[in-house]
Amino acid sequence: MIDRRTFTALFAGALAAPRTAWSETMPHKAVFYASVGPALTLYHLNVDNAALARQSTVQLPAKVQYAWPHPSAHFLYVASSSGGPGSRGVQGTEHYLSALRIDPATGALQAHGPSAPLRSRPIHMSLDRTGAYALTAYNNPSGVTVHPINTDGTVGEEVKQTAALDGGIYGHQVRAMPSNNSFILVTRGNAATASKPEDPGALKVYAFKDGQLTNRASIAPNGGYGFGPRHLDFHPTLPLAYLSLETQNKLYAYRLKDDALEPDAIFKQETLAEPGNIRGRQAASTVHVHPNGRFVYVGNRASEMVEFEGKKVFPGGENSIAVYALDQTTGEPTLIQNADVHGIHPRTFSLDPSGRMLVSAQILPMLVRDGGAVKSVPANLTTFHVGDDGKLTFANAYDVDTGGAMQFWSGMVALP
Repeated sequence: MIDRRTFTALFAGALAAPRTAWSETMPHKAVFYASVGPALTLYHLNVDNAALARQSTVQLPAKVQYAWPHPSAHFLYVASSSGGPGSRGVQGTEHYLSALRIDPATGALQAHGPSAPLRSRPIHMSLDRTGAYALTAYNNPSGVTVHPINTDGTVGEEVKQTAALDGGIYGHQVRAMPSNNSFILVTRGNAATASKPEDPGALKVYAFKDGQLTNRASIAPNGGYGFGPRHLDFHPTLPLAYLSLETQNKLYAYRLKDDALEPDAIFKQETLAEPGNIRGRQAASTVHVHPNGRFVYVGNRASEMVEFEGKKVFPGGENSIAVYALDQTTGEPTLIQNADVHGIHPRTFSLDPSGRMLVSAQILPMLVRDGGAVKSVPANLTTFHVGDDGKLTFANAYDVDTGGAMQFWSGMVALP
């Protein structure tokens, strides 16, 4: 049995190693997981060929929403729900946080202890940096909960919060700051519709200690209007966070200071190759900083449908990974590539721990126009080689039969 002190020591040792050296010489194997509905499938990697090999599948209690590995790499924690996406979030009736044990030799998953019930549909979850607590973000109603991770790796009972937390509108991600003394809840808000005005977005910063959260700051430029943040990631060595703005198709960079973010972004960049050629709803998705700290990647999604000869078809748009080179002194991002994902709606993507391979997961099959005809583009997984210059070279595409569900989450996990 691994106790919490051992978990913390393992993670502290990883942080003590030089970060760029770790990204260049990491000896561990890694695996890739992708979900379709409640099914979570393991894939083995061939990084040299940027290839995937499908292995085993486990079933979660409900549709997978998000997952996060323990820093010890022995467990994967999965949030699932019978709810789903939508401008307000389809609430559903069943919601869980589950622990899965990872086989250290193969990456195969096995249920580990009972699943903990959650209060509403979870949209994101992550662990604090010691692996002692799991935090779950909710979109409707927006907010966050804390569950302890027991010494045997199972999920404990929810920690009742003593403070009344400001949960914003439409929570979308919750992440620990590098210090682990605070967390950020990214709240997207909602775009205006014909019947409802815009809901403002914000970054909610909470102090964090012994499983308790307290309100610390709210970052909401212009009152949060015209500000639709979705996901952020941290630079491995510079005190910077990179934030994708879903509804504005932007990448912002924020400076970290005193366990929080400074209120104003220091850099702002477009995510689209043609920001002036929006053909339907465009929405930036997740953001990942390369392990070596020299590049940032952001997903661009388009999947809105229109009528064509009595069928709903995709009219076109940018489904790509935006690649940015980072100034190694200031952290300023410069857009250097928009790589086509060879599919539609890349909700999640991830880099292997060596930073040499990227996998993008496209969530749905869709009809598209093919001249005067219509053809189907399947949901798929696409792989890319990552060059020394950070740019992506397409390698392989693997069609995925989603059976009417969504390929909603995917991610890499390094094996111990």
